[in-house]
Amino acid sequence: MANDFWILLAMVIYFTAMLSIGFIYSKRSNSSSKEYFAGGRGVGPWLTALSAEASDMSGWLLMGLPGLAYFTGAADPMWTSIGLALGTYLNWKLVARRLRRYSVVAGDAITIPDFFAKRFHDKRGVISTIAALIILVFFCVYVGSCFVTVGKLFHALFGFDYHLMMIIGALVVFVYTIVGGYLSVVMTDFIQGVLMFSALAVVFIGTVASAGGIGNTVAFLRAIPGFISGTQVAVPQLDPTSGQQLVEAGKAVFGAPADYGIITIVSMLAWGLGYFGMPQVLVRFLSIRSVEEVRKSRIIATSWCVLSLASAVCIGLVGRAMMPTHLLTSGDAETIFIVLAQTLLPSFICGVVVSGIFAASMSSSSSYMIIGASAMGENIFRGLLHRKATDRQVMIVARLTLIVMFLFGILVAYDQNSSIFQVVSYAWAGLGASFGPLMLCALYWRRANKAGAVAGMISGTAAVLVWHNLIKPLGGVFAIYELLPAFLISLACIIVVSLLTARPSDRMLYEFDHYMDDPLPGTLPSGTLLVDEPMQAMESEVNPRRGDTVHDA
Repeated sequence: MANDFWILLAMVIYFTAMLSIGFIYSKRSNSSSKEYFAGGRGVGPWLTALSAEASDMSGWLLMGLPGLAYFTGAADPMWTSIGLALGTYLNWKLVARRLRRYSVVAGDAITIPDFFAKRFHDKRGVISTIAALIILVFFCVYVGSCFVTVGKLFHALFGFDYHLMMIIGALVVFVYTIVGGYLSVVMTDFIQGVLMFSALAVVFIGTVASAGGIGNTVAFLRAIPGFISGTQVAVPQLDPTSGQQLVEAGKAVFGAPADYGIITIVSMLAWGLGYFGMPQVLVRFLSIRSVEEVRKSRIIATSWCVLSLASAVCIGLVGRAMMPTHLLTSGDAETIFIVLAQTLLPSFICGVVVSGIFAASMSSSSSYMIIGASAMGENIFRGLLHRKATDRQVMIVARLTLIVMFLFGILVAYDQNSSIFQVVSYAWAGLGASFGPLMLCALYWRRANKAGAVAGMISGTAAVLVWHNLIKPLGGVFAIYELLPAFLISLACIIVVSLLTARPSDRMLYEFDHYMDDPLPGTLPSGTLLVDEPMQAMESEVNPRRGDTVHDA
């Protein structure tokens, strides 16, 4: 009981700190919609990098990934991690710098739907409306997966009622997001990124030491058929009545390993494609202070990602050697990080470390909620329904959207047996296929047009839904992760439809041809404005808060 008190105290202190940050940034964030949704484009490289990674990984990093490694061995989490690490690097390398510059040229876009609409000169708001609706649908699912993590965390730690703790945790996230806006989300994500990394490192080192060292651990795991193979997967033998893994003579029972073929490996590597379409990461590229700082952010983000993923996988593997018969279902296996932290660490330190799980869920769900709110407020309300809406009206709509997402997330999370990994994989595929091909075409292909953009988003979303529910169950080659075929279908639709429809306007082509120039272009050769709105004389515009010119950014 005393141990529970110290763990709970550490977590309460952490929650209080996060809420305080929200209130500290509330005044600045509420000064304008640009500050609320993008931090006024004044976020430094460390905050940008760690907030992007923390919001991306969510509770999946500390619960879903170690749980997968604990239950079926190295193959699944290892290949997934390799795909994610490659995707992280390539996204920062190929997209970040270009998106930051193009978003300024394209009418100073501050959200991803806003960027797509202005990049393709969509005056009617068709592109931004479709993009905003896709974000809202899949982000509500994402928010629900984060709330599942919170409920499982408190249930595993204290035995508290899952549903009650899930709702309380969701309320904490909701309050600091609705008050503080983007800056509070970025700042808390930075803190949470540091905490998540520290938690992984501490538990990983402690687990290896307690399991008897690396040599003994590897010998134990090798005795489990297929457990540490990259081309086989361990197969736990389950009791047909209870669904729990069988235990005989004090050992968990495994059957003959299953082959882990090339189709499955490609499926796991395909996770990396999702990054090109992840709004919670892409919006960080929009808000970074200058393009000169992108390289530094890329190094920080990639290093954090590789080390954190490797630690998470190793925790699950070594956890099996340390606690071979403790967690006998795949759902219970997702609590291995929590169980190890409770076993290895003093109570107060355990509370700090497991706050990393809540940190992961908070950082992700808050990012999803703020991006969903910006999509509704900026892109649907102001972009489509009420073009003359004031910043105050936009933020009212955004906050009402936050309430809806909060309630829908609770509804998604209400099933205690939800698999974090499965919920995340579905939403990841939906967003990656809907926006990833379009983002690459928007930045690299001058012939892409509005019709192609609409076709790409709709076909990507539809392909994920159809493949996951109708084609994937057929098995064989069709069992591949739906993100890959949906990504390719979306890319093909963008190319084909763009080539079959009208060529982009001269204005759009000039904008594309020169958006990477220094200084950034402000006019066509004829002297006409590059964009429909003057961008406040872009070549001489000065941000009074930072004192730097736009073309320096």
